Amino acid sequence: MARIIGVEVPSNKRIDIALRYIYGIGPTNAVEVLERANIDPSIRAKNLTEQQLSQIVHAIQEGGYIIEGDLRREIGLNLKRLQGIKCYRGLRHARGLPVRGQRTQTNARTRKGPRKTVGVQRNPNAKTGIH
Repeated sequence: MARIIGVEVPSNKRIDIALRYIYGIGPTNAVEVLERANIDPSIRAKNLTEQQLSQIVHAIQEGGYIIEGDLRREIGLNLKRLQGIKCYRGLRHARGLPVRGQRTQTNARTRKGPRKTVGVQRNPNAKTGIH
């Protein structure tokens, strides 16, 4: 496996696909990085030379991409700021509910998690109507 900026990218995949394993680099950014580095996107990651790997690292750093730990930290700080000012989006993030206006009466299971069944609890002292 090739290491690019501290991330193991899969060696069997094309380099334009393998770069996506770096947090913060998606399909468009991967192609842009390879164009800056003058590397063919169809080459496999295992076939890259050390010089090509360093060209990719240089292209990522020179391109001003925010990746990995810095990006995670920035996103976390943005969420903390929203929660700190008690805006609607911040409250929705804090409660673990959908942020962008989706309905929650049905659906929204991804954000809310597995269903918690709320049953009716029977009172053993209550009159059942059977005599």
